[in-house]
Amino acid sequence: MHEGITVVLAAERIGSVFGFPITNALLMTWLVMALLIGFAILFRRTLALVPGKFQAGIEMAFEGALDYMTEVLESERLARRFFPLVATIFLFVALANVLEFVPGVGSLGFVHGDKFLPLLRAPATDLNLTLALAAISFLTIEITGIAALGFFKYAGKYLNLHSPLGFVVGLIELMSNLGRLISFSFRLFGNIFAGEVMILVASFFLPYLLPAPLMIFEMFIGLVQALVFAMLTLFFIKLAIMDPHTAH
Repeated sequence: MHEGITVVLAAERIGSVFGFPITNALLMTWLVMALLIGFAILFRRTLALVPGKFQAGIEMAFEGALDYMTEVLESERLARRFFPLVATIFLFVALANVLEFVPGVGSLGFVHGDKFLPLLRAPATDLNLTLALAAISFLTIEITGIAALGFFKYAGKYLNLHSPLGFVVGLIELMSNLGRLISFSFRLFGNIFAGEVMILVASFFLPYLLPAPLMIFEMFIGLVQALVFAMLTLFFIKLAIMDPHTAH
């Protein structure tokens, strides 16, 4: 019998639909989406003119986030336009990271041959998901910058032909901009996957002492990573719409 710690980097395939592979991370992603959509529908149906404590708390949170975005973007119109994207990123990543520690996630599954395949896996531990989220943020940032400043003015941030120093700085900015795809995706993936591995190691060596406090800590880390991803998207949108002569 094989004993020890087994760390699987890639999400495990549990089936397919019309030839499209279905992994446990993808199944967990669908579950998170279903929960968010279901909550939105139920919350919409229970809205009242005189809000209760729960509705008032949700409204205060959303209003506070919208006011903060208005302050950062210096435009209520832009804040309202990008609020759905930033809020959805935060809610999706936060819920996905918290549900990682629900009993059954990673432990319920089936045996295929001599290998155990968990039915559900934390979405952020699949690099495909974090790359997809990074691509959404990256394209939104770039398209917003072009739409706000115009193609040539936006490109002028990275292709500065007025001086050799400006040209070099522009190239550095361009490489830094393209590197956001990697930094966005690997930051989220690395933190969540490393936390999962750390809990697995702690469960193997000290199963009755370390896992519980580590899970609480990793839940906090998961919420922080959701906030970081959403806030970086917001701040880079702000940088994208700034005039090249005033941006720092």
